Amino acid sequence: MTAAELLAASGRFPIAAGLSDQELSAIEHEFGFTFAPDHRDFLAAGLPSGRGWPDWRSPDRSALRERLAAPVEGVLFDVVENSFWYEGWGFRPGDPGAALAAAKTFLLTAPRLIPLYSHRYLPAVMPTHPVLSVYQTDVVHYGNDLPDWLNREFNLGKPADHPVRATATFWRDLL
Repeated sequence: MTAAELLAASGRFPIAAGLSDQELSAIEHEFGFTFAPDHRDFLAAGLPSGRGWPDWRSPDRSALRERLAAPVEGVLFDVVENSFWYEGWGFRPGDPGAALAAAKTFLLTAPRLIPLYSHRYLPAVMPTHPVLSVYQTDVVHYGNDLPDWLNREFNLGKPADHPVRATATFWRDLL
């Protein structure tokens, strides 16, 4: 059973008609990313709605922009407020403004995270990547793939028998 079928069969969330190829392409063009193939298939099979789910059809695009920006904004918050500095960025500038500017530049190279549900994300483009829970610099592996995540998050389907390593640079290092 696919991830979308598992979620639909649970009856826990309203499921609207899936996003068409045209809708998915328009979203990708508007926001400047490409859905991972499994994420795209999930949204094409049925669009979950309700609390926690991104509303990809909403005419108010500000909520989607905020959710897309949240992972990076959370890291930047921790750079400023909690003295976070990723060792892969090299030496931290002493000036807080310079540290923030440098972190912003470095984060441009991190894979873009696309909201799945609440603060669960999948990296753009990367197929069958683990689902990540991202809140500021607190990053947790939440499932090996969409079906495994549905099992862990909502007790649907079967758990995976072996862990899958996250490959999205930067984000995997925060795990």
